Amino acid sequence: MSERTAAGSAAIEGAVAQAGDNLAAGTGAGAGAGIDAGAAGGAGAGTMLQAVNLTRRFGGLAAVNRVSIDLHRGEVHAVIGTNGAGKSTLVNMLSGELPPSDGTIRLGAHDITGWSQPRRARAGIGRSYQRTNIFGELSVFENARLSAQAAHQRAWACWESARACTISGRSAAEAIAAAGLTDHAERVAGSLSHGGKRQLEIAMCLATRPQVLLLDEPLAGMGAEETERMLALLAELKRDHAILLIEHDMDAVFRIADRITVMVNGEVVATNVPAAIRTDPVVRTAYLGEDA
Repeated sequence: MSERTAAGSAAIEGAVAQAGDNLAAGTGAGAGAGIDAGAAGGAGAGTMLQAVNLTRRFGGLAAVNRVSIDLHRGEVHAVIGTNGAGKSTLVNMLSGELPPSDGTIRLGAHDITGWSQPRRARAGIGRSYQRTNIFGELSVFENARLSAQAAHQRAWACWESARACTISGRSAAEAIAAAGLTDHAERVAGSLSHGGKRQLEIAMCLATRPQVLLLDEPLAGMGAEETERMLALLAELKRDHAILLIEHDMDAVFRIADRITVMVNGEVVATNVPAAIRTDPVVRTAYLGEDA
């Protein structure tokens, strides 16, 4: 091993060790940053992110029609519906990747409807995608560090090595620890299992220190063991975050969700706790395909 590689490995090990101490003390990646949405008020007690009458039209088609939803710290709010129900379009509008045709989005007391996706990310909104988006040729740690650098930009230090930014390194290590990937920090990301790659995506979100997590089908393609690990991770993360979960695995949804919103043809037909959704006659008829 070269001196440079050995130094890099030692730096990673040191950052990861410090991250473990920070997480134990409750000051790590799970604490969140950006706008203090929980204290800002304006959207209801405990509300982190709120959308009111959100609509997106493509020509004459309303992919999402007057959808209202609110996300709270300490909750997993699942959105379910068949393919084409408008779930991903909703997430794209919340994250800033797609402008709404109508409606408003608030992060705490701030109206962020017109904000760009990068500005929302810096303010505390993180998201994952249906398809895994990682840098397969880089290490797990380097993937997380790149995300941390995007949140903590140092354009004036472009001549310095990325390793010189201790804030990004610490954020990356804390995110990896929170996602349960500490033992794989130096592993090439492309060699992780499918479940490991999905965990890394969440670690990359956490490295930006978000308060709100928008997760689009994080359980897709997972086996039973990987699903259990991901559900345990979500249960841990919800203590410090508001989580929106798009998911087709109904067994997992009813196990992990605190509230469920059901969408059909771009509209909300029900929002309630899992037990009420399971017995809702409208949901059973429109979504579950059962007679009321």
